[in-house]
Parts: sequence; C-alpha cells; structure tokens
Amino acid sequence: GCGRWKDGGAVSLAAEVERWSVEAPASVDLTRVDQDAWVRTVAEQLIERVSSAEELVRLEESSPDAPVLLRLAMKLAQSRLRVLALGRGFRVSIVFAVYKEHNRLRTQVEHPHGEDFLVRKVEQIEWLFRGVEGASWEMLVVDDGCPEHSGAIAQQIIDARGLGDRVRVLFLQEAIDAAHPSARGLSSTRDSQKGGSIQYGMGVAADDGRLDHVVVFTDADLSTHLGQLGLLINPILDGGFDAAIGSRREPLSVVIKGGARNTRGKLFIYLWKRLIPLLSPIVDTQCGFKAFRADVAKVIVVDPVEKRFAFDIELLLRTVLARPASIERVPIAWIDSEAASTTKELQPYLAMLQSIVRIAKRYLPERALAADFAELVESLDEAAWNRVSSQVPREIAEREPLEFEEFDAVTAERLRDIALSGD
Repeated sequence: GCGRWKDGGAVSLAAEVERWSVEAPASVDLTRVDQDAWVRTVAEQLIERVSSAEELVRLEESSPDAPVLLRLAMKLAQSRLRVLALGRGFRVSIVFAVYKEHNRLRTQVEHPHGEDFLVRKVEQIEWLFRGVEGASWEMLVVDDGCPEHSGAIAQQIIDARGLGDRVRVLFLQEAIDAAHPSARGLSSTRDSQKGGSIQYGMGVAADDGRLDHVVVFTDADLSTHLGQLGLLINPILDGGFDAAIGSRREPLSVVIKGGARNTRGKLFIYLWKRLIPLLSPIVDTQCGFKAFRADVAKVIVVDPVEKRFAFDIELLLRTVLARPASIERVPIAWIDSEAASTTKELQPYLAMLQSIVRIAKRYLPERALAADFAELVESLDEAAWNRVSSQVPREIAEREPLEFEEFDAVTAERLRDIALSGD
C-alpha cells in the first residue's frame, strides 16, 4: 500500500495531481462534452498509476481541496477498478423517470437547457463497462405521464442513434392500463410524481430472475455521473449487501449544490429521523442514485404506500425490515443540474413528510416520540410549514445531518409553537 507511494511512483502521482488541479476547468458545466472527456481521460490515467481502488480512496482523503472535476475523476477511476476486480459476469439495469424533460433531452444546439442526457448516460455506462468480461446492461426510461411527451422524444433519440438494443422506453400509463403489479394503487399518472414510474421500471427490470443482477435507479439529469455505478454495484455483488445508496453527506462525498435548500433540507432530515428511526443510520435518503439486488427490488416495489417523492424512504424501509443492516452508504460525486430542475419549483418537503408519516404508520409499531412528531407533521399546512422552515431552530440549522441520529433535543412541541406563531 503506502510503501509504494513513497518511491518514485508516489512523487510522480502527487505531481500529476498538482498538474491536474491546475488544468481542471474552473467552473463546472454539465452540458459541456469536453469536460466529460477531460474527467474520463484523468480517470484513465489514474487507473494506470494505482494498483487498487483502496489507493484511490487514500488519494481522495489526502486531496480534499482538489477541484470538483478532479475529485469526480477519482470516483470514476475507483468505480471502474471495482468493476474490473469483480471477476465474474453480472447484469445492471438502470432506471430513470422522465417528466417535462423535453428540453434537457435535446442537445444544447437544439435548446439552451439541452443536456443530451440520454446519449450522455449511455456513453458514461459504456466507458465504465468497456472491456469488462461478462458485464451486460440495459437502460429503462419511464415516461411519468409527461404532457410534453418526453417518452416519445426519448424513443426518437433511441431510434436515431441506434440505441434500441440497450435502451427502451416504458410508459407508466400503459402499466396502469395493464394492471401491472408495480403500478398497483395508481388510477392515473397524476397519482405518481416520479415514484410510480421508478417502481414500475424497477419491477420490469427485476423480472428476469437472474442472479448477479443489480437494479439501479437514478435521476433523468446529469447530476450523478453514471461512471460511478461501480461504487454501488460492488457492495452488492462483492460485499453481500441488499442495497447500496449514493450519499451526498459523507466525508468523501463531492457536492456542488445550490444553497437555498440547505436549512430546510436539514429540518427535513431531522424530522424524518424522528418519524422512522429504523433508517436513522442513513443520512441522505433523497439522492437519486440507489442500487438493489434484483430479487430484493422485485419484492419491494409491489403494493407500496408512496408513489410520489418520498418513495425512496419506503423502498429503503422495506429493505431494512426484510434484513437489518443490509444497506451500504456510498459517498459519491453529485453536481446539481439546476438549469431546468422540475423538483426545485415543487419543493415538496411537507408533502414528503406527510407521506413518511403514512409509511411509518403502515410498517412500524407505535413509538411515543414518533407519534408526537407524526401528529405535528399531520397538523401542518403550507403556511405553517413555511413558518417553521424559515425559522429553523439554531440547534438544527448549525448541526450537520450526520449528528441527527443522536441529537434529538428539539421537541415536536417547540416546532409546533413556531408553526403557530403567525396565527
């Protein structure tokens, strides 16, 4: 390990890191293909210079101030090394939902917000699995009832680019019409906000009954580079976990995110941890980058309570109830795709918390503390939530969410007083 670093190889790697730090693009723009190419080139050079993914973890630990794109390259290199080290065949299905993605599906020439994200995702996966013997993959794009016909646009791109052998489009409405088990409980696509489509896509993907099959869901945008898939696949295929979830709140996470949601996000985390303490070791439930063993995925997507933005929490809870301590948290690089985000305008924290109360009531025995917070959340309307979330108690606002598993000193009663303060 470290001994090798102290001879000529170590000096030369340190010098290269310094050079890359100077060369790295100063600002990050997800729509720029040249930045993607730079990251891949650096990742490949890193792979040539180290003997294991563990060396790259140490390099990450020693380079906390490296530019974001260099740290992303370190994640990609680690991901590819972990895939190459598996040494056996496997299949990966990648699922994401599209709703009002008609602009971002386009190239930047076609639209200012264009990310060409479908083609870019394919390129990222192909880079990761290139030359990996026995690796196969598919991508499932699920139209969540998009009024702008995102699914049809995606299909046009697939046909034009000859991607039909690896990428297919599903329509949630068709699943509802056919009474698909993963679409149970939906009367129309209006009942789903992403969750229904992801669950349906996962159910279709997991249906092949194959061992060594991992089902991943992600977001439509390019916030999470799919070259990082190896970081999620490895704990499942090599580490015995049922699920591995990307986390933006670990010491080695790399995050560029708009600051507006930060304090509200902390309040959201504090509250859901009171409602579902069984998931408390997890910090970031909402990161759109999660992987499940296919046989686990097949079970957890049937007959869920939640079809909207809190669906992640129900999937995680069902996984842990079936087998405790079966979820691995994985620090990832995540770069906010702000330009045309559909989530940003919705800010659905209160609706999500009220969904989490319903989830908790279905799966968990009553607990005094949880009941107290459940009652608070159920009593809030948007005006009351806005009062609380704009006056988040300092003990929550100034703490890191990693501490909220232990820290629970802000009571439901205190939050209720803030909520009522404007009445």
